[in-house]
Amino acid sequence: MTSGAPRSASRDWVVRRRLAVQRLASSPLPRAGDAIRLLTCVQSQDAPLAAHSLAMRSRTTSYAGVLAEQSAGGWVRTHILRPTWHHVAPEDLRWIQALTGPKVESSDAARQRQLGITEQVKDRGLDLLRELLAAGRAMTRKEIGPAFAEAGLPGPGETMAHQLIVAEVRSVICSGAPRGAEHTYVLVDDVVPAAASDSWSRERSLLELTHRFYSGHGPASERDLQRWSGLTLTEIRWATTELTTDPGLRESHPMESVECAGEVLWFDPSVPARTTREHTAYLLSTFDEAALTYPRTGFPRRNHDADRTRLVSEAGGGIAVVDGRDIGTFKRKADARRTLVTVRPEVDLTTRERAGVTEAAEFLAAFHDMPLELTWG
Repeated sequence: MTSGAPRSASRDWVVRRRLAVQRLASSPLPRAGDAIRLLTCVQSQDAPLAAHSLAMRSRTTSYAGVLAEQSAGGWVRTHILRPTWHHVAPEDLRWIQALTGPKVESSDAARQRQLGITEQVKDRGLDLLRELLAAGRAMTRKEIGPAFAEAGLPGPGETMAHQLIVAEVRSVICSGAPRGAEHTYVLVDDVVPAAASDSWSRERSLLELTHRFYSGHGPASERDLQRWSGLTLTEIRWATTELTTDPGLRESHPMESVECAGEVLWFDPSVPARTTREHTAYLLSTFDEAALTYPRTGFPRRNHDADRTRLVSEAGGGIAVVDGRDIGTFKRKADARRTLVTVRPEVDLTTRERAGVTEAAEFLAAFHDMPLELTWG
């Protein structure tokens, strides 16, 4: 623990350490699943770009390789932490859902009532899913919908989607192996072995998730953790205090802090953070853990006045980062013939900076195993 007031740190130091901790600027991890375990949960509603985020951090550098790891059970994709898709290691699924799932469900209660999803409807839906997916069967949402309708439950559409989320946050179902462009659902008990962490107390889980976040995402603030996890600030402040004052926890879960831009940022000093890969530029999905996590102390924008209305990351895009600065946006479209990358700089780039962005685009095209077609908007 840092004694007294935390030392001041520059924004450049903070950004540089994050890039190294997250293995974007340091030695890549052996497998894509290792990157998920480092970050604990990786936001993944844009599945191809989420896979690209893992490839940038590991030696699994192709989309096919990432999908193969996932299909082999390296991780699952499910609604966890907040009501949105994330990748998570199987061994972390149940204890994190037990910690954060009840709040996800309660936050959705009003919409569930509007849709007529009563406790009875939830119970019937859970029982039906257990029946449909028994014996290791995997089904897509399109396949589940008619079965729900036949059983007199709300079929395809928003209502069933909310019921599936309930089943996910209660650790009844999670994603199975991808089937082409579609994801499948399987029973958690069929793909996730029991673990000692399944019976952790809420307090232990809270301490573990807090430290894991600061280890994989630090330096980061308590409010960064709140946005990422959905936990309350009261819970986070209790956990941070315990981690930094309890002698046993301080030894097993080391933490230090710095002050940057008026915020106290926490990190684990034992996590490797030495820059060994000097990349000039990165193309990061808006949902990438390095791009989305830090509303106040993220990558500084070189042009704060630029119009960002064209950045619609759900369609496949994000930010372009050069020398630790957000210089503009990009869009990606991959088809059977090419990977089309459109970069829209919001500032003038030097020849070296454009070369760095081009290198990042080439990595993205190689990830899709398709020729690059790069355009500048």
